Amino acid sequence: MNTQELVDQIHQKKSFLCIGLDVDLDKIPEHLLQDEDPIFSFNKQIIDATHHLAVAFKPNTAFYEAHGVTGWRALEKTIHYLNENYPEIFTIADAKRGDIGNTSSMYAKAFFEDLAFDAVTVAPYMGKDSVEPFLAFENKHTILLGLTSNKGAFDFQTKILEQEQLYKQVLKTSTTWHNSQNLMYVVGATKATYLKQIRALVPDSFLLVPGVGAQGGNLQDVCSYGINANVGLLINSSRGIIYASSGRNFAETAAKAAQDLQGQMQLILDAM
Repeated sequence: MNTQELVDQIHQKKSFLCIGLDVDLDKIPEHLLQDEDPIFSFNKQIIDATHHLAVAFKPNTAFYEAHGVTGWRALEKTIHYLNENYPEIFTIADAKRGDIGNTSSMYAKAFFEDLAFDAVTVAPYMGKDSVEPFLAFENKHTILLGLTSNKGAFDFQTKILEQEQLYKQVLKTSTTWHNSQNLMYVVGATKATYLKQIRALVPDSFLLVPGVGAQGGNLQDVCSYGINANVGLLINSSRGIIYASSGRNFAETAAKAAQDLQGQMQLILDAM
């Protein structure tokens, strides 16, 4: 999916919602544990109930890798189900990869070719040659960790280096890399006041914004500082939607939670 197709979906659905598929077997409804593949069963029902309200889905690969081969197969089934049944959905592998060139090339091949995700999250710490292998894939997107929502972000990301905060140097430097037009950035919703400065550095890029809801981020604040002419935001919600209920009506309840966020987004888009 190219960027314009994503923008078109945002305007068609009146939504820039991304739903995180972070499946914890201790939190899903107990009756699903009897299924042959409870992770996929959970994901399928969440996807079917909410796909019309979201433009993106984002499985965090750690929740699948923790279960070894069984978990990886559930991830494969989930992404294939999305691609076959809802091809308009933008798919993100939240894998936070990043390594030397040859290794990054293999990571990129795994997520972009084998699993056919549209995007993957990547850590920038190892620099240009660890990121450009991901950027080499046409119509695929690399989502670079910029300013994250966790408390530990202040350990390094906002430190001053050569009279400038480190995250700003990451953003500025990344725009000089080959195929940097394929870059998006992770910016935590809890860092909404930083968005004005971030937009000055990457005015046209899409920002993946986790942390609205359960982590305390505010949708209105994020949009007031971060929205651009093409919207340019993907607001991620995971726990607040997928675990809205632990009963048999979990998918219906998840749809109501997603609809609440989508409704707020529609008001913001209409105001634009």
